[in-house]
Amino acid sequence: MMATEFEFRHRSLLNLIHFWLAFQLYSVDHVNVVFALVRGSPHPEILSRAIFAFGALLLGCAAAIRTWAAAYLRSSVVHDTELHTEKLVGDGPYRHVRNPLYLGTFLFSVGLGLLASRSGFVFLAAGAAVRILRLIGREESELQKQQGERFREFRSRVPRLIPSLLPRIPSAGLRPEWGQAFWGEAFMWGFFITMIAFTVTLRPRVAEILGGSTVALWLIQRVAWQRNKPATT
Repeated sequence: MMATEFEFRHRSLLNLIHFWLAFQLYSVDHVNVVFALVRGSPHPEILSRAIFAFGALLLGCAAAIRTWAAAYLRSSVVHDTELHTEKLVGDGPYRHVRNPLYLGTFLFSVGLGLLASRSGFVFLAAGAAVRILRLIGREESELQKQQGERFREFRSRVPRLIPSLLPRIPSAGLRPEWGQAFWGEAFMWGFFITMIAFTVTLRPRVAEILGGSTVALWLIQRVAWQRNKPATT
């Protein structure tokens, strides 16, 4: 299962479309997945807040993992439309899991999906799993071609998506760059704040305003990255 070049180059846009379609399912399925789960319980508001708080925890973990990874891989590479296989990063979170960015993306999809309808949540979580596995398949295939034995050894020692508690390989001595990493993943932290605010208020309008602002920030970042991208000949 391997993504096409089109899927990889436009992965961010396709991700945005995927989320948009998932939330559009409210037009045919009007019940939020969390409210459906707590329906009939003796304390639905308390239970729903607890589940949304768990969603916020997932989003916080997603933002932290992706920021950690971007500090070593660099945001210019993380968000580039081109596939970079010229070097193999084996430091930071990459000592625990081969694909920390995609792990963060999946946690993000599940956490934010709790704001969707029942069908929207299933569509979002299942679709994210398929897309991520396809993208990983493409990246690892290209890394195998470019890095050969180095990647085979890395793959044999470091798990693909479920991280190990202890590092599986020694540190490569890379120094993280946290400033650009936090800026690069600012939209992830924005959605984390959005989920916290919704958990506290349970007001859809709050989530709409904060979520919309975060999407706007992401779009601004995309424009900035494209403008600052070095020209290729």
